[in-house]
Amino acid sequence: MEKSSPINELINTTMQNIRAAADADAIIGTPIQADGVTLIPVSKLSFGVAGGGSEFSTKKQTASDPNQFGGGTGASAKLEPVAFLVIRGGDVKMLPVNPFPPTTIDRVIDTVPEVVDKVTDFIDQQQLKKEQKAQKAASDYAE
Repeated sequence: MEKSSPINELINTTMQNIRAAADADAIIGTPIQADGVTLIPVSKLSFGVAGGGSEFSTKKQTASDPNQFGGGTGASAKLEPVAFLVIRGGDVKMLPVNPFPPTTIDRVIDTVPEVVDKVTDFIDQQQLKKEQKAQKAASDYAE
């Protein structure tokens, strides 16, 4: 059996409150129905917990005396929407929620694949035109 201490009580209280907030309804939301379509929100929950404490004594009091504990805990939680499940008839689709990147660097990183694809397509088209011209020149010369 675990020894009871003030820090254990602090952490247990914090964890009980987090468990109450982090139920399944926070992740998979309540379905919304309208015009034969059902939307189910899907979210991501992130949280962090920290705690600490110390038992101390003075010359007049020992560590076993009451009120010789100092400590605290803290917790933070963030709930972010990720997607919606869209149910229409027998079809189920996932509609992602894509927030805008928060910084310029993130925007550049997000757009690099598109830019690379466009440049690659342009180079491929130029190469194809060059080959077509060469084939046409060869067929004109053969005639």
